Amino acid sequence: MRVRQLCATPDVNQRLREIGFAEQQQVRLVSAQQSVICMVCNARLAISQQLAETIMVEQVETRVPGIS
Repeated sequence: MRVRQLCATPDVNQRLREIGFAEQQQVRLVSAQQSVICMVCNARLAISQQLAETIMVEQVETRVPGIS
């Protein structure tokens, strides 16, 4: 997945960018239980469900080298 848009308040958006959730940044969902755990910039970050809902993501095609 890739971050498409941040939809929180400007202060929260800035903090999300500081910890790695910037627009166009690729992220991977690790777990979505009581909190959401994502792999961002080779680090696991946990955020609340409420905060996760303010981060719009889009699916990106991943290709394995050598496979068409």
